Amino acid sequence: MSVAAETRASPAPFIVGVPRSGTTMLRLMLDAHPELAIPPETYFVTNLIEAADSGADADQLAGVLVSHRRWGDLGLDEEALRARMRSAGAKPSAGDAIRAVFGLYAEARGKARWGDKTPAYLTNIGEIGEALPEARFVHLIRDGRDVALSILAMPERDRPMRAPQSAGVVAARWRKRIQRARRQSEHLPHYLEVRYERLVTEPEEVLRGVCEFVELRFVPEMLDAHAGARRRLEEMNRDLSSRDELPDQPAEGRLAPHALTAEPPKPDRIGVWREQMSPGQVAEFEDEAGEMLTELGYELGARSGSAS
Repeated sequence: MSVAAETRASPAPFIVGVPRSGTTMLRLMLDAHPELAIPPETYFVTNLIEAADSGADADQLAGVLVSHRRWGDLGLDEEALRARMRSAGAKPSAGDAIRAVFGLYAEARGKARWGDKTPAYLTNIGEIGEALPEARFVHLIRDGRDVALSILAMPERDRPMRAPQSAGVVAARWRKRIQRARRQSEHLPHYLEVRYERLVTEPEEVLRGVCEFVELRFVPEMLDAHAGARRRLEEMNRDLSSRDELPDQPAEGRLAPHALTAEPPKPDRIGVWREQMSPGQVAEFEDEAGEMLTELGYELGARSGSAS
């Protein structure tokens, strides 16, 4: 049986979450497994679904991929992709198109299974789940105040949410995206929420739970993923040209936000907002998303009551 055929029925983990929630760290941990390959953020899965649902043929679907600015990150051969896509039929389904490209990526790395890590798919899990029944969504959630602090500390052009921003703006988007994902999850058979804070402090226990969820045996190598992080992130060491109203992204700007993944998980990154956010920023965030923080079990106004 070919690797593609074996991969077809295997659970496919899709790591999603609000940007700066630790999704790259989790991606590298799972990718360190000898059976699983997870590429850099793709952003093209929803494009494939839309094209397939519109009746695109195999070559047109391949064209969707090779014209996408993230295509180069995968390091795949265009003709190999076109051949794989055609092998799925004259007009592959959205699921078959997704399996074709990810299966090819996994094979190129000598692995039998594949997954995805694209935070933006957080709001598309219903659509992806319908197209790909084997998709299993792992939603990584982090205290939104730490998320906001991380986003606001980035150079403006590199921020994952490009708009005039403040703690309140990030809070609104953090809350709305989590709410939208949770609404969609009610109609999904396979959805798991994982807390960033537990992943950092109890990585083995959390990874064992994720492995069970995606029917993958736990291996200790995943705990040492940081040792190979720089090598795996080299796929992103290329400039992205501007396209479809998206600005250009130099390689340096793509890699810099993931620098800490080359180090072991750092528990001291939990609750950094208490020391580094101003009282005004804390209050602004909690005014906008306090109910969601409470719902998720995070305490409010922990900066000596300054946010009250």
